[in-house]
Amino acid sequence: MTKTLFITGASSGIGAATAKAAAKAGWRVGLFARSEDKLRALADEIGGADVYVGDATSREAQVEAIDAFAKAHGQLDAVFANAGRGTSQGGTEGGDPDDWQGMIDLNIMGALYTAHAALPHLRKTKGQYVVTGSAAGRRHLSGSIYGATKWFIHGFAGNLAEEMKDWGGRCMVVAPGMVDTEFFDEAKPDKLKPEDVAGAVMHALDAPERASIREIFLMPTN
Repeated sequence: MTKTLFITGASSGIGAATAKAAAKAGWRVGLFARSEDKLRALADEIGGADVYVGDATSREAQVEAIDAFAKAHGQLDAVFANAGRGTSQGGTEGGDPDDWQGMIDLNIMGALYTAHAALPHLRKTKGQYVVTGSAAGRRHLSGSIYGATKWFIHGFAGNLAEEMKDWGGRCMVVAPGMVDTEFFDEAKPDKLKPEDVAGAVMHALDAPERASIREIFLMPTN
């Protein structure tokens, strides 16, 4: 039976690149994001995928989409909690607390909602939960509230890996350095490409059951 992968933040960047890599490898992909036009175009490009339009900060939207995807294909083998964003500059004293809240709702609560909705399905397949961390979640950066959200993700992923191993499931955090995506206002042509991160995700998803890859940390060579 074809394996299934559900991706949040799938409309561009790392999410879209992972969708393309997974489809090429024979996975059936569920695409979740707010931009229906981008999701439809991506589904057409990869030759078919399930499109679910919604906001990752909505637990109800994620539950509905993940349940529908699992029901449509009879199983859920993996999810990739990739939705996330940055915040305005200014550090702690000069930052915007309202903007922090929106980022925390997406980067932290969105990833938790994906896990909470997916785990009942993943338990049945001894499946995998993958989440996007960051190099910013592995070292201290002056005043970075964004980095702090990724420190949470790294801690959560480690704890979830311990929880999932009790029933044969696996959890991996992929932690890239700077990636040339729409996350930045200006192009970063000499940094990592989304396809590099997608390759790391696929490495974990394709690993044999005996191998639990807990983290992949990749940086641009420069």
